[in-house]
Amino acid sequence: MRKRAGDSAARIAEDTPKIVNIEYLNMSQLIVISAVGTDRTGVVQDLTKVILSCGGNIEESRMTTLGSEFAMLLLVSGNWHTLSRLEQGLDKLCKGDRLTVAIRKTDVKPAEEDRLPYAVDVVALDQQGIVFNLADFFSSRDIEIADVATRSYSAAHTGAPMFAVQMAVNVPSSQNIAQLREEFLEVCDRLNLDAILEPVKA
Repeated sequence: MRKRAGDSAARIAEDTPKIVNIEYLNMSQLIVISAVGTDRTGVVQDLTKVILSCGGNIEESRMTTLGSEFAMLLLVSGNWHTLSRLEQGLDKLCKGDRLTVAIRKTDVKPAEEDRLPYAVDVVALDQQGIVFNLADFFSSRDIEIADVATRSYSAAHTGAPMFAVQMAVNVPSSQNIAQLREEFLEVCDRLNLDAILEPVKA
């Protein structure tokens, strides 16, 4: 019986070793991991143990208690195998714990040489809309908000509810800084906010 040419070609394709791009597999990858779960002793240890065992390296992280929950945001680097193992390891961790985890692949953010880093500090009596009004002010002027931290607390002597905001923003180099600071302080005065806008020292 004659063999068909198609059968021979298929057999050759099956027998031919597949070429694996080792350089791609070893390339450094970046992922963002967000995790939220009930605040308890050992939650950070459990998550970081999985990352370490999978060959991941924590580049940056933010961790804090919010109410009775503990929230973590981490930038992790590793190769292609690290990402695959992390997905499995974190899935197991979620099943055995009251923890919600999300993974997102990301890239290194390109440097923006045409922007200047500034720090914003705001303190005021606690009121609705403080963060929104600050974000609205900067967004309307194409000023990037790079980092935000807020906290509520009671004033030392009066016990009045207070609210504090710390921001890191990147201001376009074309922006008139004197005018920006004047407009910023006018908005803060209107909202009864004590505020500072200062350049970040290198």
